[in-house]
Amino acid sequence: MPARPSLLYVSDLAYPARGRRYCDEDISLSSRLRADFDIALCHPLDAAAMMHRFDAVVVRNSGPVLHYQHEFDAFRGLATEHGIRVYNPLTGRADMAGKQYLPDLTAAGYPVIPTIDQPGDLDRLPVAEQYAVKPKAGADSIGLTFVPREQLGGLAYGDILVQPRVDFRYEVSFYYVDDTFQYALHAPDPDRRWVLEPYAPTEADLAFARRFIDWNTLDHGIQRVDACRTQEGDLLLVELEDLNPYLSLDHIADEVRDTFVTAMTASLHRFLDTVPAA
Repeated sequence: MPARPSLLYVSDLAYPARGRRYCDEDISLSSRLRADFDIALCHPLDAAAMMHRFDAVVVRNSGPVLHYQHEFDAFRGLATEHGIRVYNPLTGRADMAGKQYLPDLTAAGYPVIPTIDQPGDLDRLPVAEQYAVKPKAGADSIGLTFVPREQLGGLAYGDILVQPRVDFRYEVSFYYVDDTFQYALHAPDPDRRWVLEPYAPTEADLAFARRFIDWNTLDHGIQRVDACRTQEGDLLLVELEDLNPYLSLDHIADEVRDTFVTAMTASLHRFLDTVPAA
């Protein structure tokens, strides 16, 4: 009998995420993938030492990289140097590479929450009662503060992003495997952002999300397009998660979850078939 492909599935099962249980999602998803692959779960801090033993590394709910930036940089460097197959591939242009893409997309005219990272671009920000100031390497609202406009000129620019505080109706997320839409979820109450419900996207919604999937040019992997619906009815990008997006699989119907697992399984097979091994 031919050997089955082996995957090192990376997850921080004990990470205390607000409103999310990494352990439940990854135990369930990895057990489903076992139908096609031999799988071992490991903590992100152990991945660099173990990855050479597997056909590919699947990075899932590994937590904010800023908590182990040095170790992640070492993992990324070794994987690149030795040709280790990592899923998602480490060529993502969005959150995987930091938040610089937000001011870049703003400058390019994409429908994102207006974002700047230098004082010379303050005129790109609309007038608002408050402005969000966050670290470029931030995640999960770590380091987020709010300031009035008169304080923007005195900020220590370089490693921060500045955005207007948007008054939005709700947040919505679109989930993709490779370049194929899978499902959408939204948080009807802005004050309870992890209380999610299924969302039926319009063609205009999907066209919005697809612009960012196309921009990122990832051939393989899972991406989540997070957006907010403004009071005027427009969608604006909040973030494009292309490293380890939480999937909220417990909030979707069984048949939708089955379709997602089938799509991810097929994507992993294509990834192993088309990306050369070391």
